[in-house]
Amino acid sequence: MKFSRTIAVIGLVPAATAFTAPSVSHARGSSLAMAESSIYSADIAKALDNELEKPSKTFTDALGTPINALYKGTITDLVGSLHLTVVTARFQRDPVFSLGLVTVLDLLLKNFPEQDTAKRIKSAMIESAGMVESEVDAEAAEVATWAQGKTREDIASALRGEGDSTLAQVANGAKGDEYWMYSRFFGIGLVKMMDIVGIEQDMSVAYDVMEDWVGTCLGKPHYTACADSDLYFKQKGKLDMMETMMKEIEIREKKRMADRLEAKAEMALLAAEKAEKMQEQIDLEAAKEKQEA
Repeated sequence: MKFSRTIAVIGLVPAATAFTAPSVSHARGSSLAMAESSIYSADIAKALDNELEKPSKTFTDALGTPINALYKGTITDLVGSLHLTVVTARFQRDPVFSLGLVTVLDLLLKNFPEQDTAKRIKSAMIESAGMVESEVDAEAAEVATWAQGKTREDIASALRGEGDSTLAQVANGAKGDEYWMYSRFFGIGLVKMMDIVGIEQDMSVAYDVMEDWVGTCLGKPHYTACADSDLYFKQKGKLDMMETMMKEIEIREKKRMADRLEAKAEMALLAAEKAEKMQEQIDLEAAKEKQEA
């Protein structure tokens, strides 16, 4: 059963990588290309490659166990993408980013074949980015809990910097920093908040809301955030379809197993009846011989 479920996960790999920023392999290719330029030396290119290998080694050491082969490329890309985000000088983690990161990890790992390993992957990935899992989870839970029972306008108000909520503090910090850096995880954090406040989880609806929240309320360029919102729903749809497929496969396998067990039971019953009849025949022949004697 696990084997078939694993096969079904194949379709998840290309879908999952879309949640990441530029992949590690792409970044390495870029550094190698720079080595061919007269501006960058081979030593600089090597240093860039080494920088990208550090988080991967940290992640592998922290995890301490092999990753399912079908997930390995996806996880490696996500580790590298997260690292490239957090090492940027302009990056500052906030609860919306944490909510987005937790949302992505939960979505990608919810169907991982070994759930104990999935939990360790999440912990190791966050640790490899120099963050503490309990702090990230607490920040994500704080803003998610605050959003419970709120409306779209409540979120918009907070993103305008009104009030004293955690989200308002994040918004004011962004508004007051001309070098504030948007990341895909921040955008997905906003998408998750849309879900929490009951906004229809539809690509076109979310696009308009993202344009309003980021562009109008937060006062930041919204095009990348809107594109990330579209991408999120496209890939989430693929993952949801994959989950349905895996459940159908599991149901079919359980049915086949039940059919096999039923067939074995019928065979055992027939064998028992045959043995009983044979014993009756033996007893009859033994009684007949006894009478003749």
